[in-house]
Amino acid sequence: MDENAPIKVYMTKKLIGVRPEDSVQEACKVMMDFDIGSLVVVDENDSVVGFFTKSDVIRRVIVPGLPYTTPVKEIMTKELITVDANTPLKEVLKIMAAKRIKHILIREEGKVVGIFTLSDLLEASRRKLETSIAAE
Repeated sequence: MDENAPIKVYMTKKLIGVRPEDSVQEACKVMMDFDIGSLVVVDENDSVVGFFTKSDVIRRVIVPGLPYTTPVKEIMTKELITVDANTPLKEVLKIMAAKRIKHILIREEGKVVGIFTLSDLLEASRRKLETSIAAE
């Protein structure tokens, strides 16, 4: 794995999202269906307006005792943490560590085009290990 490679090499391009008006329960069902831990929240123009994670559910719904019918827009993270698609992997990992986050949105020309998660890092490491073992 090349720590100087741009993050776009490792990011997931398929963004799965929900609408701000969708309930927390509906959003959680989407995460379960796709076996993922986060979703983008998109408006009627398909612009990303928020981010929703499993941690948001625990901290902002379950612990305070909000109903599962609460709209995603009431608990989503509105201040998006993004990096440019050409940012080197090592810089992205530094940002994620400093901000203590497991997911980061990737933007290109001002638009969110992908996501990078710690799972993506593990998958890239696994592929590299398999390649080196196969070469032996």
